[in-house]
Amino acid sequence: VRRKRAHKGSENVKRKSAKAGCSRASRAGGSKQKHVEAVTLFEVITMGRSAMQAVIDDWIEAYVADRDSSLLDLISFFIQCSGCKGVVTAEMCQSKEDSDVMSKMVEELDEDSGLQYKKFLAFPWILTVSWPMDTDSAEYPLIQSGPYGRWFHSEFCDFVSVLVSQCQHSVIFDSYLMNTLISLLTELSNSYVRAFRHTCTLAAMKLLSALVGVALSLSIGIENSQKLYEVQKTKTVRQKSSQQLERIQKKITEEKRAEVESMMDIIFKGVFLKRYRDVLPEIRSICMEELGLWMKLYSSAFLNDSYLKYMGWMMHDKLPDVRLKCVLGLQGLYGDPLLLPKLDLFTSRFKERIISMTLDKDNEVAVQTMKLLTSDEVLTPEDYKQLLQFVYSSQRPLAATAGELLFSRYNNPHHLKNKPTNKEAHKQQILKALLQFYQESELHKHVVYLVDSLWDCGGALLKDWPTLTSTLLQDSSSHSTEQAVLVEILVASVRQASEGPALAGRSGAKKVMNTREKKIQTDDCLKLTEHLLMVLPRLLSKVSYDIVASLMRIPQYFLTECPEAENTQMVSSLMAEMEAALDLHPGPAVLEAAARTYLSLCGEETSWCSAARSARDSLVQRWVEKLTALLGDSLKVRVPVSLHDQMCGGVLNLWEKAVAQRLQLRLFCERSHRCLSHGDLSVRQQAFVGVCDVLTAHSYQLHVWDPTSFGPLLFTTSPKLQRALLTFVCVHVFVASDCDNQSKGEASRLEDLHRRRNLLAAYCKLIMHGVLEMSMATEVFMYYMKYYNDFGDIIKETMYRTRQVDKIESARTLVLSLQQLFMQLKREQESGGRSHPGVQTFTSIKELARRFALTFGDLVKFRECVVMIHRNGIEFVFQEFSQTPGTATPPYLSYLTILSEFSSKLLKPDKKTVFSYLQKHTAEHIIDLREETWQPLIYYRASLLAAAEGEDAVSYVSSDRKFDTISRPSSGNLSVFVSCQCTEPSTSLPLFWGMLFF
Repeated sequence: VRRKRAHKGSENVKRKSAKAGCSRASRAGGSKQKHVEAVTLFEVITMGRSAMQAVIDDWIEAYVADRDSSLLDLISFFIQCSGCKGVVTAEMCQSKEDSDVMSKMVEELDEDSGLQYKKFLAFPWILTVSWPMDTDSAEYPLIQSGPYGRWFHSEFCDFVSVLVSQCQHSVIFDSYLMNTLISLLTELSNSYVRAFRHTCTLAAMKLLSALVGVALSLSIGIENSQKLYEVQKTKTVRQKSSQQLERIQKKITEEKRAEVESMMDIIFKGVFLKRYRDVLPEIRSICMEELGLWMKLYSSAFLNDSYLKYMGWMMHDKLPDVRLKCVLGLQGLYGDPLLLPKLDLFTSRFKERIISMTLDKDNEVAVQTMKLLTSDEVLTPEDYKQLLQFVYSSQRPLAATAGELLFSRYNNPHHLKNKPTNKEAHKQQILKALLQFYQESELHKHVVYLVDSLWDCGGALLKDWPTLTSTLLQDSSSHSTEQAVLVEILVASVRQASEGPALAGRSGAKKVMNTREKKIQTDDCLKLTEHLLMVLPRLLSKVSYDIVASLMRIPQYFLTECPEAENTQMVSSLMAEMEAALDLHPGPAVLEAAARTYLSLCGEETSWCSAARSARDSLVQRWVEKLTALLGDSLKVRVPVSLHDQMCGGVLNLWEKAVAQRLQLRLFCERSHRCLSHGDLSVRQQAFVGVCDVLTAHSYQLHVWDPTSFGPLLFTTSPKLQRALLTFVCVHVFVASDCDNQSKGEASRLEDLHRRRNLLAAYCKLIMHGVLEMSMATEVFMYYMKYYNDFGDIIKETMYRTRQVDKIESARTLVLSLQQLFMQLKREQESGGRSHPGVQTFTSIKELARRFALTFGDLVKFRECVVMIHRNGIEFVFQEFSQTPGTATPPYLSYLTILSEFSSKLLKPDKKTVFSYLQKHTAEHIIDLREETWQPLIYYRASLLAAAEGEDAVSYVSSDRKFDTISRPSSGNLSVFVSCQCTEPSTSLPLFWGMLFF
């Protein structure tokens, strides 16, 4: 018996119910327990399923004796399961249609008593539930975290199922119990209180599922009665009375089934139709999960288009768990061939949506959708072409499911061109089908990913090394491309068997193997080593240059300890063929593969290390002799007279090379600078990319340069070149797409965007590597929000990299970009001309500041940066400002509103420091905060003060009724601070924001 938690018992439990509790608990606990405390139905959940059945049997006995009292116990059980510790009271009701009764149905709050009330009809009672007002925010049992919440969910569902199961032969058909229970659950599932709505919706759905089981039992009884009736018809006349009895029994059973179906219909219409689109995703998931179960178990009543449409609609739900429940429900339906004819209309209506869910952002939904489609036989060849491309997905579970679809399709003889005559021919035809599929894939050329996707379902074929190698050795008529692909499949299969499914760029694979999997891996390595050690020499002697490099990698995956390795003849044959292949195909790819293979074979732990080392040394010696003969006298080098002369000569040689290199770099940059103004666009772009790449390649000098070294060897870009590069970026990158490209189509637009992204990335690399000053990124950061969709990732990465180099200077660059944008807007508005398309609005500048502030995540790490931003902003507004009658406010005062976006990133001690710094700059000016023109200062001060109080600036401004008027000290008098009491300004917030636009 599980340890139970303490809960208050229902106030409606009668004394005889306590006695029943004693008897049922003792029955569940055994004869050793002499004295047992009485328990409520809620406490029974903690006692396990066996005790639950005994308690419900006793509850049925108590219900037969006094149904009103027992039914109130059951009502209190559902109230308590909702986490409510309130009181349930009841009053009798005579008629459901009574207008006075309907007027009493309320759900309201009583703030004086701190209680909530819900009064509802559960005929023949009007029930009133009262509970504390904070119940909705409390954790009720169903949503409690940890094992208890999951366990309670399971036990609660079991209680409802056991209740219906134990009552199905007795009180369930008394027209009293189920009517009251359904009314209770329907009313509570419509409550605005989340706990009631969630718990009672789950109970109602499980109640309907339990009734489905009862209906199925009755249907089986009707079928058995019908069969018995047919048997009785063939017997003698003496048994006619029994035939009549069977007919009566069948009629009674059909009436019961109709009554159960009526109950199910009431629950469906009263609960499901109102809750399947509930705001709470857990409730929507419950509804969809149970609907799929009803359609599978009781297809005669639920599997029709009237119910299937809800499944189709909810596949568009925004929560992945709801979509997942829909897909899992459909898997049970499409997996039963007998149910497929009833799904034709649903399939034609929602097939496109199901296929599109393979691209779902939730990986589990995509995987389960792919599993659903593997059982669907209505897919067209175009559908298969789209789905099979998922074998190259970066998510291994999805790719493995797509591989299962691919393998099952090609493993079916109906999809093969020629019917295979034997098992070996069938395997070779599957291999050819896979080759054709790979060659027809236009977007992907990754054999290792294809093999990994097919490994779980087609591993037996891919690990059939004799079949793979015999196909390569026998099929001399195949094209070189097919041979190359087949060799890649062989090499990928060898790698998969040796190392496992861990691939770069693919996630979701199992990282730790158990003992059984390690044993299988060792056996596979042993088999491939024994077979390929014998066959690989013949393959190397047959294939062409393109394939040799791939085959040369296979020995790297051999098992180090193999019985076949003791056969020196096989090892020598392999070494000889590798040497012959190197002489015949001395390409870079083959040489690299051979070097890695020799490194693997010559290891100390291998069985063939001596033979491999001997062959390697012999090969290297032969190459050295051949190279020596080719070079001849050119290898003879005159030795210097002394070591000192040799060292001096080397240093002078390096010095001359460094000076020459610096001169060449300067000449290249000068010529590229001239080409940036060339008339041809392609020439300008090539010059820009070329100079950026060359400067980036030489950026390492900035990190290794020692200022104390002699000689000006370090090359730095001239200010003119830096400005020219920045101008090029502003003119050619941060521009709208050309009309010509838009008219040509989407492909031209994407090509133009790709070109501009490359140009911006080349420029940003110069800033990241320190070739250009960090301030040269100012104009790039200005376009962060305006071109966020096109270049947001590049600019954000530049911010991150520059912040790693110098976080203070990087923050100063952000401030400079905001100030330049603000000044551009100010100049344009003062000129009174038409708005220039390159000038951003005040709202966009403020939003840019907000996005900049979000990049300062760690407040402690970037503390100095944020303080510097505020100090710089205050100085920008008030420095060099002299108050005159004509200019009462600083011209850049509205910049404080932009600066307030960084106030939330200040630590509490820094807020006081910044506020004092602001007071220091405003003390010399006459500032009347009641005037409209000083509203930005009010807002900025409020952002500093409200941040300390946990409020936002707008709420702080609206709640503050005191404003200070600070007078500038007159000559000969002390400073006078006049505190002026005034009412809250009548200026509304829209007028305030309107003023911020000057």
